[in-house]
Amino acid sequence: MISMRYHIMSIAAVFLALALGIFLGATKVQSPILVGNQDENAQLTAQRDALQQQNTDLSAQVASDQRLAGSVSQLAVRGTLPKATVVLISTQDADPGDRDAIVGLLGKAGAKVTSQLQLTQNFTDPGRSSELESLVAKSVPAGKGVLPDVASAGTMTGALLGSVLVTDPAGKTAASATDATTALSALSGAGYLTASGTQTPGRLVLVLTGGKQSGGSEADRAAAVADLATQLKKSAGGVVVVGRDGSATPQGVVGAVRGDGIRSQAVSTVDDANTTAGQLAAVLALVEQNGGGVGQYGSGTGAQGPVPALAVG
Repeated sequence: MISMRYHIMSIAAVFLALALGIFLGATKVQSPILVGNQDENAQLTAQRDALQQQNTDLSAQVASDQRLAGSVSQLAVRGTLPKATVVLISTQDADPGDRDAIVGLLGKAGAKVTSQLQLTQNFTDPGRSSELESLVAKSVPAGKGVLPDVASAGTMTGALLGSVLVTDPAGKTAASATDATTALSALSGAGYLTASGTQTPGRLVLVLTGGKQSGGSEADRAAAVADLATQLKKSAGGVVVVGRDGSATPQGVVGAVRGDGIRSQAVSTVDDANTTAGQLAAVLALVEQNGGGVGQYGSGTGAQGPVPALAVG
């Protein structure tokens, strides 16, 4: 008769054999999978390393190209604006690096930046346009009658600044230096602009902006700056609006100029000031404006080419 102990040992042996079989079977199944995963991981690692190296090489190439373009830009603009005077107006989102690069190229061209103003967020705020219009109307130099009959806040401000900061071909302004100080003090005191250093009138105007406007009502904000630039062209020898990537959209100042037939026939634009080519185009577009031409440049919507097709040097 089979004892209970023998019966229990038999059952235990069966379970032990079953467990051993499962373990050995799993090992045989997992081995190819593990090997396959290891091979796949090795391939992915190699691909990652190759892409990282390509990115490093491309970054180095771009940096080299930018340095070369910078050197070429300085040669291309040399002497193209001899003794020209430029009023530089920036929006609150303009990049200081773009500004410094363009000012440097203007110097190479022979031009001098005589005034620098920065428009604040208040200037483009549609909710404050009526207040701005009222302030501008009160700040117009007596007897000058410079305000247009039908005007927006941007147009009215452009007319006022044109009378006090823009010279005629003979180098004279419509208003006196005292009038200019009074007008600029009124605008800065109300928080619509800030002025850097001494403000001396100039013949040409460059309006520097960023990308898309922000703060709500972006298209209206962009239109305010575009109106300012267009009105300034009525008194200036040339006006160029320069923006970064995104500025050529309807929410950007460049886009607001290009999207309107009247504005785009008067004012030139550049939409890639964040590149060396765009900085070169900004100066050459001002050269073109100074000669009576107009054009839209860059890589965004509405651009007719990267830079003006001018014979320089």
